[in-house]
Amino acid sequence: MAPDTCCCSRGTLKRRLPILAWLPVYSLQWLKMDFIAGLSVGLTVIPQALAYAEVAGLPPQYGLYSAFMGCFVYLFLGTSRDVTLGPTAIMSLLVSFYTFHEPAYATLLAFLSGCIQLAMGFLHLGFLLDFISCPVINGFTSAAAITIGFGQIKNLLGLKNIPRQFFLQVYHTFLHIGETRVGDAVLGLACMVLLLVLKLMRARMPPPHPETPLGVRFSRGLVWTVTTARNALVVFFAALIAYSFEVTGRHPFVLTGKIEEGLPPLRAPPFSVTTDNKTISFSEMVQDMGAGLAVVPLVGLLESIAVAKSFASQNNYRIDANQELLAIGLANMLGSLVSSYPVTGSFGRTAVNAQTGVCTPAGGLVTGVLVLLSLDFLTALFYYIPKSALAAVIITAVAPLFDAKILGTLWRVKRLDLLPLCVTFLLCFWEVQYGILAGTLVSLIILLHSVARPKTQVSEGHILVLQPASGLQFPAIDALREAIINRALEASIPQCAVLECTHISSIDYTVVVGLRELLEDFRKQDVTLAFAGLQVPVLRTLLAADLAGFQHFSTLEEAKKYLQQEAGPQPYNIHEDSVQSTRSPC
Repeated sequence: MAPDTCCCSRGTLKRRLPILAWLPVYSLQWLKMDFIAGLSVGLTVIPQALAYAEVAGLPPQYGLYSAFMGCFVYLFLGTSRDVTLGPTAIMSLLVSFYTFHEPAYATLLAFLSGCIQLAMGFLHLGFLLDFISCPVINGFTSAAAITIGFGQIKNLLGLKNIPRQFFLQVYHTFLHIGETRVGDAVLGLACMVLLLVLKLMRARMPPPHPETPLGVRFSRGLVWTVTTARNALVVFFAALIAYSFEVTGRHPFVLTGKIEEGLPPLRAPPFSVTTDNKTISFSEMVQDMGAGLAVVPLVGLLESIAVAKSFASQNNYRIDANQELLAIGLANMLGSLVSSYPVTGSFGRTAVNAQTGVCTPAGGLVTGVLVLLSLDFLTALFYYIPKSALAAVIITAVAPLFDAKILGTLWRVKRLDLLPLCVTFLLCFWEVQYGILAGTLVSLIILLHSVARPKTQVSEGHILVLQPASGLQFPAIDALREAIINRALEASIPQCAVLECTHISSIDYTVVVGLRELLEDFRKQDVTLAFAGLQVPVLRTLLAADLAGFQHFSTLEEAKKYLQQEAGPQPYNIHEDSVQSTRSPC
């Protein structure tokens, strides 16, 4: 094998298996930092996974089933050292919408989402995510934060028989507010306050530096560890309080209850399910999930890649977006073999990973092993975790997703972007897919309008000069032709014109047809339309079209000089399309 071919093969292999890039240079110091980071993320993900399973409408163990496979897959395929894959609040909300609280549907959705994500990665279709604008994403996440947060009020207050549909949930929560259980409400609010205090302390407490004195380093390290693992500690102490009441025969809290013990069985995802003596086939399950098969994989990719890009930018390294698609897709496919529901990158846990100084994706190995150990040995203890404590964990986790500041930012930057934001935000309370689809369509309409009606700078004087401020595509040719005719040919005396084409990098057949008709209009009026500054690909296209009367000049000055041979130059003013002025003949 030739050396060049060998190097190319090794480079391709390292792109497809990024672990090969960092494993040969792995050091003991990296191992220490990765272990600490993986342990911190593990202590965060275990209580969150139990809580997010409640959001997804599934038994608590399914949250843990979803929390380890992504860590192992990303170890081999991930290109970001910070990202950690697992259950998230938004993904859990989508699962609750599309799987009818049936574990079989959730597992099949993970498998099919993984297949779609893998296909997108192999076909390099990640660019499709670029059409979902930031206002749409912010509208969706803010609506999701409110939906998820309010959905936990019933657990925070110990209310029962509250429906899951958002508007019914709001109505019934206020209707049954008088049935609040005092124990759950007090414990839940206390957990929320404690979590917020610990979070504020964590924000002000940097990791202990190795060069600080031992005593100071120990005290800071202890505080830093406690604030980082705040979710696990708060849930642990809440469970301890609940257990102390249970052994005395009192039951002031609604508990998580029995969780299936042991590791999940390794089996293929269910391609049919039997309920109430009726077998639902694979095709019927797919029809039932409907739009979820598009929404879940796309939102999963969007969330994970957004997290990866954010932390790559902060920590000065690059990620491979298509490789990330492959990693997430394979994580969901393999996760379905252990009864996982769809997972994606978690912003909160990725932040913990980065802040604890993770060096490589190997930190995920520690996290995954910790989750497996909790499944094998700790599930009996999870029985005593109060649901109000888990509700407090969820509410404090999703609260930062609601971004009110973006309203002021969009008002200052571009007020029209408030439209897709508001459309997405409002419709997501009805149906998530309608909100995302409608917001994306509004964004695309705004984008297409700017393509179809590009701003044109006009210089009017002895020679009319028009310069499109952006590219020229087929939706824009009629508007450009009308603008030129109105200014040059419908005047009392027809006027020569120059179309300055510096910003036009490509044209299509419709544009060529429009320009041919425009040149014919000028020829009939016995005046000239000249072209200046055409880029080489555009010039070749127009020359190949053999347009009658086509004249091209390298610069605007050359074109104006040619058209002014019989009349001396006159001053002219530059202004936008809307400005009118007196024209001079060519």
